[in-house]
Amino acid sequence: MSTQTLSALCSDLSLDVPAGLPSVAATEELARIARQLIFPGFFGCSEAVHCDGIEQFVCYGLQHFQRLLREQVCLVLCSEEKAEERSATIAENTAKALPALRKALSGDVKAIYDGDPAAHSMAEVVSCYPAVRALTNYRLAHCLHEQGVPLLPRILTEMAHRETGIDIHPACEIGANFSIDHGTGIVIGETCRIGNNVKLYQGVTLGARSFPLGEDGLPVKGIPRHPIIEDNVIIYSNATILGRITIGRSSVIGANVWITQDVAPGSRMAKT
Repeated sequence: MSTQTLSALCSDLSLDVPAGLPSVAATEELARIARQLIFPGFFGCSEAVHCDGIEQFVCYGLQHFQRLLREQVCLVLCSEEKAEERSATIAENTAKALPALRKALSGDVKAIYDGDPAAHSMAEVVSCYPAVRALTNYRLAHCLHEQGVPLLPRILTEMAHRETGIDIHPACEIGANFSIDHGTGIVIGETCRIGNNVKLYQGVTLGARSFPLGEDGLPVKGIPRHPIIEDNVIIYSNATILGRITIGRSSVIGANVWITQDVAPGSRMAKT
């Protein structure tokens, strides 16, 4: 490579290279350990659960999880003052939140099992359903997002997106007993708010309708632009719901519909 080419490559970089980036391999390991702690015996090392005892297994896993998370958070916070101290606090808080995450995910698993006649046991749901992997990554990522951790939450959810085809932004809010059937092609945007007992089928998009532009001509970031889905809503396959609109509680949205306006509670929307 010529000196001129090297100089041009270095000078034409349009991205600001961050001071620290988390390790992809370590983040994958972090997600794997989280799944093992939340669902012991289901994701690898099942022999250890029975041979060493559940308490010893969880104790070792928690120590490994907290250490790994502290290291990765410290990398993304390295430009801040007291990054190590804050990283340790975040890792400890997240470890303490794992029982609550397990409770939330257990509700999701039960909702999937109750709503799918093809599921013969909740163990089958945990072991086989891609929604469990996507929701585990999402709920962990959302916990980190709520603590102000940059970048790492998005990497976690994009890992699940790559593996399952389910795209959930870590900043969105999802209530209890969330059910995803099949899942491939689902998109849930950054500012979505989803209530309790909501069920989505494959191909559903909860997206933005338009992007207000700032003075620089670029989309304004962070404003509410995705739907609000209230409690007890069912949305069937390939429905597209766009903009900051509300789908009222106990509504049923049929397959292949396109919705850009509020839907009253208890409605039945179908493509005609």
